[in-house]
Amino acid sequence: MPRMNAIMERWIQTCRRELLDRTLIWNQAHLLHALHEYERHYNGHRPHRGISNARPMHPLPTPIANPSTITNLNIRRRDRLAGLLHEYEHAA
Repeated sequence: MPRMNAIMERWIQTCRRELLDRTLIWNQAHLLHALHEYERHYNGHRPHRGISNARPMHPLPTPIANPSTITNLNIRRRDRLAGLLHEYEHAA
């Protein structure tokens, strides 16, 4: 499949730029753990180019129309891979 090669090349370049160039890998188990965490971050939390920066496996979030709600947002940050990756979400 000609398109799959381009998709995989893009994923590998992104993984290398955002993860492997910034991490010292100790052994194979550490590499597999880091790649698994990055894959979960990439598919679950990282915004992608496309419709409103939607995440691949999640529906589009409901837009916030109330101005008072926008000024009082409560956002939590969760670090992954010892602070290399950051995930932000609304606190309930």
